[in-house]
Amino acid sequence: MSSISAYTPISTSGQINYSGLGNGTDFDALITKLVQVEQGRIKTLQTWKQSWVKKQAAFQELNTAMLELKTTLEGMDTEGEFLVKTTDSTNSSILSASTGSNALDGSHSITVARLATAKAMVTQTGYASADTDINPASTDATFAYAYQGTTYSVSVGANATLTDLASIVNNDPNNAGVKANVVYDGSKYYLQLRGMDTGDDASLVIDSGTTLTGFGAADFDTITSNASAQLKLDGWPTGTGSYITRETNTVTDLISGLTLNLKSTGTVTITTATDTDAVRENIQTFVEQMNTVRSLLQDLTAYDSTTQKGSLLTGNYGLQLIDTKLKTAVAGKGVGFDYTGDTFSVLSQLGILTDAEQGSKTEGLLVISNARLTTVLASNASGVAELFAANYLGRTDSSDMTLSSYISGTTKCGTYDVSYTTNASGKLTGATINGHEALWHSNSNLITGAHGYDEAGMVIKAIDVTAGTHTGTVSLKQGKTGELMDLLAQLTDNTDGPLHILDENYDDITHMIDDKIAFEQRRIDTYASNLRKRFAKTDALLSRYNQMQNQLTSQINQLSSSSS
Repeated sequence: MSSISAYTPISTSGQINYSGLGNGTDFDALITKLVQVEQGRIKTLQTWKQSWVKKQAAFQELNTAMLELKTTLEGMDTEGEFLVKTTDSTNSSILSASTGSNALDGSHSITVARLATAKAMVTQTGYASADTDINPASTDATFAYAYQGTTYSVSVGANATLTDLASIVNNDPNNAGVKANVVYDGSKYYLQLRGMDTGDDASLVIDSGTTLTGFGAADFDTITSNASAQLKLDGWPTGTGSYITRETNTVTDLISGLTLNLKSTGTVTITTATDTDAVRENIQTFVEQMNTVRSLLQDLTAYDSTTQKGSLLTGNYGLQLIDTKLKTAVAGKGVGFDYTGDTFSVLSQLGILTDAEQGSKTEGLLVISNARLTTVLASNASGVAELFAANYLGRTDSSDMTLSSYISGTTKCGTYDVSYTTNASGKLTGATINGHEALWHSNSNLITGAHGYDEAGMVIKAIDVTAGTHTGTVSLKQGKTGELMDLLAQLTDNTDGPLHILDENYDDITHMIDDKIAFEQRRIDTYASNLRKRFAKTDALLSRYNQMQNQLTSQINQLSSSSS
């Protein structure tokens, strides 16, 4: 019988590892291999988890791209931002101008005959010091002035100084716009009063109620008089001494869409034009940002028919929904627009199309027909801007009614069918909007959309009140940028948006996998512990047999020695 050598266990971290018994078996290696087999299930779970983590990262990348698109659209969601206008003046030292989107292209001659000025006056008597006592009397005095027809009075204490008087006037809570200053001519100090408003109505006079010596009406010299600006627009009004007047040198209501800044007298020509290059750049930015999102959706959901393999999120319903909604919003008719009533109602009319050529580098992406876009910008740039950036732009197709008002954020943009009936007395007797009973007022002939519907808050005035039933269509138009911004806000909502819901669902899945991994790790730890216990018993049994063998061998050797 061959001998079995003794096996000594090795203690590591409170556990016993068996590197081998006397028969040459490496139990530690055997346990390691058995545990590794069991850990294959953990590796499978980890690989599975990683696939979900990658999908979540893809959702987050898409969400970021959509938010960036929304931010871009916010910079061009009004006609003033989208339709860029420029205005030049032949002499900006006389008049400069800024323009809005509603300014019409063209030129105007403007004559500035007089600038609007404010009243300013200063005391005739000067003082050696700003701190000189101007009220040596032992009692309070009164300083009173009239500004824009209203009299203001302040009390000036005994021994008050010029500086004190200026402070009293300026800090009077009733002061409606008069500024008092202490001015120095190099030898003496004076009190200056200046009205802060310009125009004929901004009069400033010292009132007879003043009792402060040296500060009465006769004690001030006028520096400048209050006066309104005088203008002529394209030679109108005709005749010497006839002018358009404005109270300030900033004129916003003379030419629609233009703000005029008057600087000095003289005649200038101002020219307003549409910056079609800037409008084209806005359109190019719109297309590029849309294509960024479309390309990402294509990459995430692509399917290779040759390899019969899909991308990371091929077949994902949430992404299919997002893709469909975005494409429908871009390709569809503008909200509240009409194919016959509007020059442009879809982007394809502007030369903005989806490339449907199979195999093309831009397949499925937006492309621009530069020739078509150039033509429409040259002929009707305002119509282009309206399709992109209209915001609650109202229109009716019937002279029987007009859109009176709406509530932004409550009333929804769209097209509404309106019907109302009137009696022989010309009074409303009923009304509906989109088939819904509306609120109506017989005295004012106003029809209001009912709460709970898209038309809520919209007010329509009945014009034709002859007896009978009257019908028509009322529209509130919303451009493509606003429509897409609303859609993107829904899709990226961090509570109810589809990407957020998918991300939360995938979070639940990864947490479930983490729980499975933790369970498996506990099971494997228990399994390894049980293996060590089992092999410890085996080791003890082999040790006992080894002792028995050694005893028998010793006895046999002794018998052999005795017999010899």
